[in-house]
Amino acid sequence: MTATRSEKVEATEADSDLAAVSEVEAGIRDFVRNDIAYLRRPAPNTVSSTDTALEPATEATVNNVNSLIQRVAGTSLSEIENLISELESLRDLLHAEGQRVQREISGYAQLSQAAMKSTRMIADNVSQWKRVADGLRNS
Repeated sequence: MTATRSEKVEATEADSDLAAVSEVEAGIRDFVRNDIAYLRRPAPNTVSSTDTALEPATEATVNNVNSLIQRVAGTSLSEIENLISELESLRDLLHAEGQRVQREISGYAQLSQAAMKSTRMIADNVSQWKRVADGLRNS
């Protein structure tokens, strides 16, 4: 069930990445077409209203490309920032889990030592009782 969710998330992320790439490519195509169209236009013989008409179109194209680049870069930067924050939280979680495991191992080591001491004491007492019992039988 978790694999299905992660596959859906990966598919959604891949679709959004593909859409962003397609949007960038479309923006670049539009920019190039406008730029080429500007170069193919016949040069005006005199400076007139045609020259001033080209300025706003060129500026609009540049603004469109800039806004497109900012949107794509903004999305990428936000994804990178999200990834960094996720990795930092994962690092903190792993560090805390590592400390917890070390405490657990230390507790088990102390418990094991206490069990070994108890076992030795019981074995020593049993051997003393056995000697006393053997001494009573022999007497």
